[in-house]
Amino acid sequence: MFGLDKRSRTMRAATGPLAEFYRSSFPVPSDKLDTLPLLAVDVETTGLTPEKDRLLSIGWVPVDGRSIDLAGAGHVVLRGTEGDASVGESATVHGLTDDAVAAGEDSAEAVARLLDALAGRVMLVHYAHMEQGFLGYACRRHFGADLIVPIVDTFAVERRHMERMGTYPRGEDLRLPRVRGRYGLPFYRSHNALTDALACAELYLALAANARGDTMKVMQP
Repeated sequence: MFGLDKRSRTMRAATGPLAEFYRSSFPVPSDKLDTLPLLAVDVETTGLTPEKDRLLSIGWVPVDGRSIDLAGAGHVVLRGTEGDASVGESATVHGLTDDAVAAGEDSAEAVARLLDALAGRVMLVHYAHMEQGFLGYACRRHFGADLIVPIVDTFAVERRHMERMGTYPRGEDLRLPRVRGRYGLPFYRSHNALTDALACAELYLALAANARGDTMKVMQP
């Protein structure tokens, strides 16, 4: 969470597409699930640490209330820089080859495309640490400030639900495919950013249909 002063300083420091993003209005906490505009987002990376590892691809799918808008979906592969072009052994996870990354889009332009799609929406993710970390780092690098956006995290939603039911998650219990399976959703192959964004969007709708109490929370920045 950002304090109001830090949030204001961050927004004032933003340049380019990030500054434009901050001129859009965020949904307010009182917005109901039936009308809440979200953007399911997933990233693929070479590792887990934004300062050391690379953001390779971003996928997104809009969710308007209880409907998924496939027409607004997007997927972009980010081009590597000279001296930092190889994806290394991470290719065995996400399937992106060095050639695919070399043919990708300029990193700043790719992040700008995401910001345009995210404007006025809540970011929907499964395990916010990854998307917040890598997209925030990319925004600081390219546009001078962090990414501040309301978030719904299906990982956190399911964890709260399991804890309330007295079933405390362990190991793989909260991974996206395992959670989807518990709600009767079909199996998708993991680690494609667009497919995983769609998988997260579908899981959100399943969770929303089963929501009880305050388990479906919008995390305000």
